[in-house]
Amino acid sequence: MIARYSRPEMTALWTSEARYERWLAVEMAACEAMATRGEVPQDEWKRLQEKAPKQVTAQDAERIEEIEKVVKHDVIAFLTWVEEQVGPEARWLHLGLTSSDVLDTTLALQLKEAGERILQGLDASLAAIEKRAFEHKNTAMIGRSHGIHAEPITFGIKLANWHAELSRDRARLATAIENVAYGKISGAVGTFANVDPAVEAHVCTKLGLKADPVSTQVVSRDRHAEYFNALALLGASIERCSVEIRHLQRTEVREAEEPFTAGQKGSSAMPHKRNPILTENMTGLARLLRGYAVTALENVALWHERDISHSSVERVIGPDATILADFMLFRFTRLVAEMRVYPERMQENLEITGGLVYSQRLLLELARRGIARQTAYVFVQRNAMKFYEEGADFLESLLADEDLRKHLSEDEIRGVFDVSYHTKHVDTIFRRVFGRS
Repeated sequence: MIARYSRPEMTALWTSEARYERWLAVEMAACEAMATRGEVPQDEWKRLQEKAPKQVTAQDAERIEEIEKVVKHDVIAFLTWVEEQVGPEARWLHLGLTSSDVLDTTLALQLKEAGERILQGLDASLAAIEKRAFEHKNTAMIGRSHGIHAEPITFGIKLANWHAELSRDRARLATAIENVAYGKISGAVGTFANVDPAVEAHVCTKLGLKADPVSTQVVSRDRHAEYFNALALLGASIERCSVEIRHLQRTEVREAEEPFTAGQKGSSAMPHKRNPILTENMTGLARLLRGYAVTALENVALWHERDISHSSVERVIGPDATILADFMLFRFTRLVAEMRVYPERMQENLEITGGLVYSQRLLLELARRGIARQTAYVFVQRNAMKFYEEGADFLESLLADEDLRKHLSEDEIRGVFDVSYHTKHVDTIFRRVFGRS
């Protein structure tokens, strides 16, 4: 059955306690660098280390937010709380820093950690797709263009295509994580007037980030826009795969479907229904991710060295987009792993047009025998149209076509109706995608 989503480590990353703990880590790392440089007395630094909270509890977060109601500034409220815990040594914190030094460096940490967890979910999805692809490497089915029967493929090829796309999503996201994992400790408007660049270097190295080569009062938001667009593309890929499952589950097709567990009910009114609710859910959630990407793009054009129009936005889209992407991968992985596939139905649908899907091969065989392409097209098409208009059997129509029979024998015509002709390069495709066949 599809298990209930449970990734507390992802949701915990965005709690108030987690945010304040990272703020404290940034402040302490900056103070440590200053102490090393002799800008903070060593004895005071040691006492600060001893007194500083080792973690931030829910009660601590409530106290900080209580202070914020008065001061109307989140970082000042946080520093006030630290001073309550530490005493006079707290004066060495935030020395030469501006609020965005703490906020942006913390956001980089959160997006990096969240992204790495999403990559783990992507790896699980890729593994599930690969397993099912090899399971159905040679399961023949009809390929469709415009929703209409085109030529034979295998279900394994379809899954290999999904795997290749999600692999690109993984590469894009990994790059976006690398590009968003930049902190800044450069002070107001980014000039380092009151804090030495060596402090920034120390903080970022200690926290596993890179120092932004040049910042304003904030890290430029093109980095964040790239990250959220990578998540939106991931969502779009999951949606594409999900829409395919939805189409394959339609009653008229029924070549594959979502798992339907014991006791599950599809409709409050119609007991017979087995609706594609999981994949419809993926479509809806992908729309949200695209919306977050657009919002992140709107954040790029800030006024001068900074304004805070981005701040309120990121408090929503940071946790929402990362938790949502993680959830989608969790659900999609299990959906792929437990998807029901019906090879017999695929074979029935492959044959439903009586062999029309082999028309191109017949066209090419005629062309190879010296028939002008457009003439050959007419020979094949007029017999194909009899299936639609008269319900005539395609093969029988071909065998009775005197113009056609001047160029192809009965055995040659029958030989065109061979699905293996269309699947002979499956191993090549699999080697390209998976590195093995």
